[in-house]
Formats: sequence, C-alpha cells, structure tokens
Amino acid sequence: MKEIYAILNELLEQGQSAVLATIVKQGGSSPRGVGTKCLIKDGALLAGTVGGGLLEANAVREAGKVLVTGLPIVQSFSTDLPNAPDPGMICGGVVELFLEPVTPQQSGRTRLIRKILGTLAAGETGLLLTLMDERWWNSKSMPEMFIRKNGERIGSFPKISHFPDALIPDPGKIIRSKKPALFSLKDDEGKSVTLFAEPLAPGTNLHVFGAGHVSRKVVPLANTVGFRVTVMDDREGFADGIHFPAAMRTATLPFEGVMDRLSVSGHDFLLIVTRGHQQDELVLGQALKTRAAYIGMIGSRRKRETIYKHLLEQGFTEKDLARVHSPVGLSIGAETPEEIAVSIVAQLIQVRSQLG
Repeated sequence: MKEIYAILNELLEQGQSAVLATIVKQGGSSPRGVGTKCLIKDGALLAGTVGGGLLEANAVREAGKVLVTGLPIVQSFSTDLPNAPDPGMICGGVVELFLEPVTPQQSGRTRLIRKILGTLAAGETGLLLTLMDERWWNSKSMPEMFIRKNGERIGSFPKISHFPDALIPDPGKIIRSKKPALFSLKDDEGKSVTLFAEPLAPGTNLHVFGAGHVSRKVVPLANTVGFRVTVMDDREGFADGIHFPAAMRTATLPFEGVMDRLSVSGHDFLLIVTRGHQQDELVLGQALKTRAAYIGMIGSRRKRETIYKHLLEQGFTEKDLARVHSPVGLSIGAETPEEIAVSIVAQLIQVRSQLG
C-alpha cells in the first residue's frame, strides 16, 4: 500500500500521470480482496496487483481510456466458470474495480498523497474516502478526502454540505475495523452518490531480536509483505543498516530490559532469533509480559523445552507459554536460512490474517 502511494508521489513530482485500480467489491471467490490496488502507467502494470490474468489485463486496457477522458470508471468482471471468457478463469466470483486517474493537474492530489505517506510513515492510521460517480470528477479535481485518526481532514466534497458527519460520525470505528466498505448517500440535490471508505494503516510492526544469518533473510522478505521491521542485537556491528536495508530501524541494545525500550502493542509481532539459548530465554521472558499478537522463537524442541522449564520455575504458566510459536515457522521441511525465512514469514502472514 505505502509503496504504491510513494510511487504515485514520485510520478506527480515528475509531472507524470497514472491510473490507480482498486478492488471495491468482491463476491464469491477471487484472487484478491477488497481494497487491493495496482498502479498502471503507459499500458503496463507498474506496481501492485489485483489478481493477474484477464482481470488485470482488462484493467490495463481500460486504464488508457481513463487517462484520455480524465474520468474514472467502474469495471465489473466475472470469474464464474460458465461465463468466464477464458477457461483458465475458474475462481467463481465477481470483482468490481474502480479505476481512477491520478494526474499533476488535479488540485490537491499531491497534498493528499503526501499526507497519506506522512501518516503511514508516522505509524498512524487514517480513512480515505472516494466518491466514485463519474459526474463528480473532472480533469482538475477529484472528490477524495483523507481523515486522520486525530480528526484532521484533507480534501472536501463541496456538493455534500452534510458530509461526512451524517454518514460517518465515527471515522475511527471504520479505521479500527480495517475493512473497506461501499456506502450510498444523497448529495445536496438529492441524487444518489456511491462512496468507497478505505482504512489505511501502516504495516504491522515486527521486532526482530538477533541480527544473524536467519534475520538477514527474514527481514527483506517480511518487509516485502508489509511488515515494518526493527532489528536489534547486543553485538556491535551486527544490527547495522548496511546489513538490513529493508529494516525501518536497526539498533545495538542489551537484551536485558530491551522490552522497556520498546512500545509493544497488541498488534505487534516479536521474533526471537538471537545467538544463543541464554539470550533467547532472556528476551522470551520479557516478551511474555507484553500484549504482542505474535511471539516466535527459533530453535529445536529440545531447546524450547529447556527454556520453558526455566520460565515455569520463574512463575510463568503453561498458558503463557502457549502463546509462543516454537520451533518458529510453518512446518515445510525448511533447512537453509532462506527456506527458514520463508517458513517464518509464511507464519507471520498466517497469524496476521487471523487478527481482527
């Protein structure tokens, strides 16, 4: 998500235009969910994906028309097997895409995108509201509004004087739901308007304890799938940005009291891959006192049982230890650091998808 807006910002700074395609409705089975985006430029996919295949090919083709007219379009695409235009489309569902032009000529577009990027970079959330009806758009303006969690609004809908309070009195509720949604409302002339409300949030925080060979493989992969990664090690020169260019932050810190230096929320993920059993146990004991959504610790079952025994002796309970994913990662027969990284990140994705 952040990557797409960052690319859009660069394009606008260079005076270039593109088309942003977003899945706004999805029924039955489809490759991607509501809110998924891709960026299209010069007749080709530039970033993101809405599922590939004919769906994406059609989006790329229609994007050319959007840039010519300067107006958005809504494209419905069926992937039901009996009606599929290609025998390969067998998902069995309906996808509705909203294709909107993004151009330097649109007043306020650059400011809106920069505000989104700044909000996400600060680790904050917001709500993007878009009026989808073509009649609201022209080549120099777009009916979009971004509402930050603190209530700040960027953008406006001049023909709906009562908006957005009458429709969304509590934007924070939609932000917390993390679920995009379509709404229908009336403008000042009594005409029906379709609105797409989309919560935008930064990637999930992943705190990695230990900067060894496994971490060096996990971090870029985790970053690719949307985690905001911090890497910590107690050895000088290990947690270095040179080794972890994909990390949001690296730090050399003693593991003793390391959790006191962090602000771990109930949505954060903790991965323990230090250099030894003692360090793993030290960090795990602190991790169990947090509300972290995920705690993973690398190592064999024998190592795990030894550490668990010590922690039980310190007053932790079996219920506490049940929170820990150890040995870490999905069971896929991984052996090399690269394979282990795949298994770990797959588990991170699995747990993240199950969060409310």
